Amino acid sequence: MTSRPFDKFDRRSFLATALAAGAGIAAAPALAQTESEPEYILKDKEPVRRNISSFRSLDWRPYFSNTRNGAILVDTVSRALHFWSEDQSIYKLYPTSVPLTEEMTRRGRTSVVQKVEGPDWRPTPSMLKRNPEWPSYIPPGPDNPLGTHALYLSWQYYRIHGTHDTRKIGRRSSNGCIGLYNEHIAELFGLTKVGTQVLLI
Repeated sequence: MTSRPFDKFDRRSFLATALAAGAGIAAAPALAQTESEPEYILKDKEPVRRNISSFRSLDWRPYFSNTRNGAILVDTVSRALHFWSEDQSIYKLYPTSVPLTEEMTRRGRTSVVQKVEGPDWRPTPSMLKRNPEWPSYIPPGPDNPLGTHALYLSWQYYRIHGTHDTRKIGRRSSNGCIGLYNEHIAELFGLTKVGTQVLLI
């Protein structure tokens, strides 16, 4: 059997590393729209705060002047994404992954400029410089760090996308992108359109 370049290193290790270092970001747990206690895990016998998301409903008015084309609010502090449909009849709240550091976190207004089902992925030049062993291209599929669907934003390299590695949700785990469970990004993908407003705070 002919080996592919991607077979030279462990796929599972790559996926975990890619999502943590630069992809940007299973059955998802049900969400309660109430504040929840943080979940802790043990790592090297030290407690690590895994998910500090506070799932509570928000009103769109403090953040948008209207909901034309729909509106997405990404709260990088609570690690949650809020969506309102244009006619405000649909409201959704999803847990997310967020950038690793403040320096990697971009905030402000943008919009959805492209929607891709089954996205492919190319590491940015800076990612390849830091990780020369990475492949320069990954096609759609279970090894792809962008999951099953991606919403491309007007900011270069920034996306709201799915992930096959559900451990990343609720954590600081990207170089700028916002990650959702594949089930959630598929739902959001169906609700949004090119031109949907996006605000990251």
